Amino acid sequence: MAATDVRGLSTEELQSIRDTLAGGRKPKVMFTESAGQIAGQIGQVVELTDPATSDEWVVVRFGRDELPFSPTDLSIPPRGATGRRAEPKVEPEPVEVAPEPEFMVVRSPVPAPREEVVVSTVDAAEVASVETDAKPAKRAVAKPARPKGPAGLTVTLSYADGEWTLGATQGSKALAKPYVIKPVEALKMVSLIDVPGVHEAVEQIMSVERSEAEQQAEKLRAELAEIEARLAELRDAG
Repeated sequence: MAATDVRGLSTEELQSIRDTLAGGRKPKVMFTESAGQIAGQIGQVVELTDPATSDEWVVVRFGRDELPFSPTDLSIPPRGATGRRAEPKVEPEPVEVAPEPEFMVVRSPVPAPREEVVVSTVDAAEVASVETDAKPAKRAVAKPARPKGPAGLTVTLSYADGEWTLGATQGSKALAKPYVIKPVEALKMVSLIDVPGVHEAVEQIMSVERSEAEQQAEKLRAELAEIEARLAELRDAG
């Protein structure tokens, strides 16, 4: 049985999920291959946000996290589906090794040698060489293996196209796909970083955004004033 549906959620399935959430229940969904390493796992939909603001507007609870996903990352799980589980490893049975035969060395008594007087000359260099060879070699001390620590955790705060996004990865595994956060939340995170250059860059970004927002608000006020004047003329004419 296939673990995922590459088509993602259809319009009818999304409407069914919306109705289920309105009834106070949280429907289950299965992650497709486009969701990455969690493909085949089961989650619960807790909220549907505005699809006009982001492509990832289906909020799914997976474990202790609630993350936004695109409808193409999800599908309706088949009946009885419980998600993928790691298959237990089967340890090979130990192979009995037959005991090796025991060897014993038996020394026969050597008769005492005859008394002989031998006069020889020994070179001092030979004596030094024999003493050097007789010294036992030092044994190599094996260093204890260091335990492998957990994979590194990376939390990324980014700004692009007028939006702040936050994401997290551990090693090569994506813990949280980049999702949009409010500027106020981004400023709180940046305030924890004691780097003047970062603060100046963020302040410049916020200044530009405020200026653009003020210009847009002024334009909307002017358009509203024209509409109200036009409406007053129509009322007077009526």
